[in-house]
Amino acid sequence: MKKIIFLILIAFSYFNLNAQLNEKPNFVIIFCDDLGYGDIGVFGNPIIRTPNLDLMAHQGQKWTQFYVADPVCTPSRAGLLTGRYPIRSGMTSSKRPVFFPDSANGLKSEEITIAEVLKEQGYKSAAVGKWHLGHLPEFLPQSQGFDSYFGIPYSNDMDDTRESFMDYLVNSSNLNWISKTENFQVPLIQNTEVIERPANQRTITKRYTERAVSFIKENKSDPFFLYLAHSLPHIPLFASDKFLGSSKGGLYADVIEEIDWSVGQIIKTLKENNLDKNTIVMFTSDNGPSLFFKTHGGSAGPLRAGKGTTFEGGQRVPTIFWGPGIIEPGIISDMGSTLDIINTFSKMAGAKLPDDRKMDGYDLSKVLTQKAPSPRNEFFYWAFAELHAVRKNDWKLHIKQRKPVEYGQPTIVLDKPELYNLSGDVSEKYNVSDKHPEMISKMLESIKVHLKDVVDSTPDQLVDRIKGYSLRND
Repeated sequence: MKKIIFLILIAFSYFNLNAQLNEKPNFVIIFCDDLGYGDIGVFGNPIIRTPNLDLMAHQGQKWTQFYVADPVCTPSRAGLLTGRYPIRSGMTSSKRPVFFPDSANGLKSEEITIAEVLKEQGYKSAAVGKWHLGHLPEFLPQSQGFDSYFGIPYSNDMDDTRESFMDYLVNSSNLNWISKTENFQVPLIQNTEVIERPANQRTITKRYTERAVSFIKENKSDPFFLYLAHSLPHIPLFASDKFLGSSKGGLYADVIEEIDWSVGQIIKTLKENNLDKNTIVMFTSDNGPSLFFKTHGGSAGPLRAGKGTTFEGGQRVPTIFWGPGIIEPGIISDMGSTLDIINTFSKMAGAKLPDDRKMDGYDLSKVLTQKAPSPRNEFFYWAFAELHAVRKNDWKLHIKQRKPVEYGQPTIVLDKPELYNLSGDVSEKYNVSDKHPEMISKMLESIKVHLKDVVDSTPDQLVDRIKGYSLRND
């Protein structure tokens, strides 16, 4: 009798696993705000404790050369959701590269997001957290294919009084002052309605997590896409009572450790609802760390500079893919980008990409499932509506730059291009342009071809931003 029961249990487990694997996979994107390459344990941080992320990386794939579409919030998010360089959608600007509470624009309805592509295959979708692609009702997530929204529509330091924000800069080591969420009048929105203002940011990570967990439970019988975009560790920093002061690395570490707890809750919920074998969870950041805020910003680890720059610290971000039974575990040192996610998820869901526009992504599904070589070997570094650099295989060429910390200053047009070999110089310390003139010529030609493509495939009203672009000595 015991043998029969044992065989029944084995058969049940087999058919249950088989059923999971034969269904369309679920997708979860966890997108942090201003998290640096060196801010979690598995990417080398010696102090911040991130056991859930470390386990994700051990059981899944750790990508060491993964890039975002832009080094600041709005265009980076547009690139992730649409698979297009932000210059193509108009989600970037040389003067105001991100949206503010007085901005009248947002991501246009003509753009097609991951949520819209997956909806055609019957996916339920939710956006939880920071949106930053337009705060007016016509630009919020439900106008971009998502079934629901819960979050803060832009950065958590906005809607402040200028006096209070300057106080923050001066008193940024004062935990009592930082904990005053009333200094930042950001709204918390449910779908299109403001339900709290100012949002209590001390509990925001916890509440985002609770909403994400509820969405998973409510949609466990359907394929789903969850976009969980944390408002932190963008300044001002907030942590709930359970995590405030609990780390060994100060307030910034408290915040990261609470985000790691949040990741653990997502994984736990997937397992409890028998969804873990048929769900892919991606964890990454929208750009590099905000170095201007010193201990209240993060670390880019071995990479040069941070947020707002096209140095590696600005656009190379810590990235993990987890999905037992789907993801082939390992460390991936090939190139990938958030631009590739819409292509990848579409392929895995059997969905169709839009064919009426230029897409900039690649399908990474075979890298995820078989550890095949990545199809991406080139990346263009856009920032502030300008092309600053290009990478081809291990070579990276800079033609424009921003100051490594005070990146809000005007763009620096280099008199001579700078060339780096990232295979042995990930910190971009050694300019070898004098030794490789043939490589510079080849990469400058790639830039010209790319710019022509952008001009030719971009709406007329955006072309003027690009036509004024020129290379020195071209």
